[in-house]
Amino acid sequence: MTTFTFDIFGTDKKARRGRVTTAHGTFETPCFMATATSATVKGMFPDDVRATGAQLAICNTYHLMLRPTAERVAQLGGLHKFMDWPGPIVTDSGGFQVMSLSKLRTLNENGVTFRSHLDGTAHELTPERSMQIQNLLDSDITMCFDECTPHPATHEQAAQSMRLSMRWAERCNKAFVRRDGYALFGINQGSTYPDLRLESAEALAQLDIDGYGIGGLAVGEGQEAMFATLESIVPAYKAEKPRYLMGVGRPDDIVGAVLRGVDMFDCVMPTRSGRTGQGFTRRGTLNIKNARHQDDMRPLDETCACLACTRYSRAYLHHLFRGEEMLGPMLLTLHNVQYYQDLMRGLRESIESHKLDDFAAAFHEGQARGDIDPVS
Repeated sequence: MTTFTFDIFGTDKKARRGRVTTAHGTFETPCFMATATSATVKGMFPDDVRATGAQLAICNTYHLMLRPTAERVAQLGGLHKFMDWPGPIVTDSGGFQVMSLSKLRTLNENGVTFRSHLDGTAHELTPERSMQIQNLLDSDITMCFDECTPHPATHEQAAQSMRLSMRWAERCNKAFVRRDGYALFGINQGSTYPDLRLESAEALAQLDIDGYGIGGLAVGEGQEAMFATLESIVPAYKAEKPRYLMGVGRPDDIVGAVLRGVDMFDCVMPTRSGRTGQGFTRRGTLNIKNARHQDDMRPLDETCACLACTRYSRAYLHHLFRGEEMLGPMLLTLHNVQYYQDLMRGLRESIESHKLDDFAAAFHEGQARGDIDPVS
């Protein structure tokens, strides 16, 4: 039997280098998950996603419960077989999407009733139902059902929301079906109020769950407030359990959060940006649609080994986007996913060699240099 474990075998100040073992294999940390919202990374084959170095995928409970339904996925052999991803999978609880996408929401102590954004059909999502759905999907890491506190929120609003999420977390912990190699993560809430964040951390610690999600950040509070929040709450978590900053984010957010002790990340940014023409490089971001790229025979990033960079020029990618050819978003998505995985690999290696400060300094220097001038 495989036991869910988190082994830390390197540190550099607050940053940790670790490995998580699940029922469907291991993944190295710090890590960035492949965002497979509806059981697919948009525009990429699973083999190509794995080839970038991605070891962990995240799927969306809300979307999959509506289509094709968790029951159907279970009948078809579970999410790993369904989407051809044999490695570890995280599923979020659906709480954020219920608040952001669904219609005619009604929130109470029991849960949330809402109408689907797809066809208007009525649904109810409770902590128990969220656990059932994620179990049917056969997720390796299940997230507790929570209310994503809106931003901005008063202290009173944030307190009420956080305490509801903590009561829901207790119900999730009772409903979660414990199996070898499977884990339940709680979600810390409390907006940017340190006292509420610490209260939430203490409530989750009492449940003795397997890991900590940090929710309700990167929702408009700004990077300075996000980092200050992390600095106040990360030390309150049990060191032997993984820490997951949900929905983050930009490369500089990730580097800063790793420096503050975060282990896991996810965000739609690399894939969504790839579909809209934004590319991430060691010298910052660029918009491939800009006219300055139309005669540029350089690759997106000379240091990148992805197909987009080794086989095609910026001029060709610019042509694909201007012509609305589907290959353009596919190639830029591939590049962005590769960039994020290369960034995480660099962070892991720098922690192992105790050179994280040097890595972070070089990263920020490259981003500040910009991409306007030709590479020397």
